[in-house]
Amino acid sequence: MTVHAIHHVTAISGEARRVLDFYVGVLGMRLVKRTVNFDDPGAYHFYFGDEAGSPGSLFTVFPWANGRKGRVGAGQAAETALAIPPASLGFWLDRLAAHRVAHELPARRLATLGADGGETVVTFADPDGMRLALATDPRVADLPGWTAGGDAAIPAEHAIRGVFGVTLWVEDAAGAAGLLEGPMGWRRAGAEGTTTRLVADGAALGRVVDVRDVRGFWGAADGVGSVHHVAFRVADADAQRALTDAVTAAGVHATAVRDRQYFQSVYFRAPGGVLFELATDGPGFAVDEPLSALGESLRLPPQFEAHREAIAAALPTLEREPAGA
Repeated sequence: MTVHAIHHVTAISGEARRVLDFYVGVLGMRLVKRTVNFDDPGAYHFYFGDEAGSPGSLFTVFPWANGRKGRVGAGQAAETALAIPPASLGFWLDRLAAHRVAHELPARRLATLGADGGETVVTFADPDGMRLALATDPRVADLPGWTAGGDAAIPAEHAIRGVFGVTLWVEDAAGAAGLLEGPMGWRRAGAEGTTTRLVADGAALGRVVDVRDVRGFWGAADGVGSVHHVAFRVADADAQRALTDAVTAAGVHATAVRDRQYFQSVYFRAPGGVLFELATDGPGFAVDEPLSALGESLRLPPQFEAHREAIAAALPTLEREPAGA
């Protein structure tokens, strides 16, 4: 059975310039695509990842400066963990402190699961309150790290490699875990307390989903500082069609295929309410600009090109205000 590891995580954030300053300036991720929300072209959609924006490396953001504040709760991916090599933990503790990013002390997680757990995590939040963590994983140490160069660059050996995993808060933990373990091919590694860990064997990135039973907790609300959806990898359109049929047979309702320019998407709510996406691996982010220039200019899908001038004028400026303005 094919295992469908995490392709990307998409979140809702606030002011666009602040988003770039944090994910590029502090976390050192590459802005691999600067486009718009295809369902709301009045808002940006930023994609952050490794050099090429490889599936599994991607954390994406809808910046809505005047959006309502989200609420973490049942029916949501409550935390996104980003993968770093174990030898880089000290570097990141120093970097977070240097940038005055408040964080918890390093802690081991799910150590009773042996090789399937025991990673060291440092939890913190982005400027909009998004719950994030850095997780050590020896599997990513040999993956290439992105560095843009320059005085403030993060050395490639310490760079964030991509998504380690997500923690889902759900009331139907058995249903959510069962869908992942069934048609989506994940392996149930075990449980500790109210958390069940599922693992995408063979994947270096996007390989962990922790399903936490939060029965009785308040419901989630989408908004600034919250995860909108979690996307899982499918190789191509045929694989997407087959998996869509399989999850539909398991009792969920899936959307029609939606063209996202850089991949094709299908969406559905997993048991417990978390929004899942099935995203194809291709065609990728170099389809409309060269690899060396990814993220440097505003890219629009063909249906919006005729309105480029009006769309660009309505988007928030990404330039910093002059000193004293």
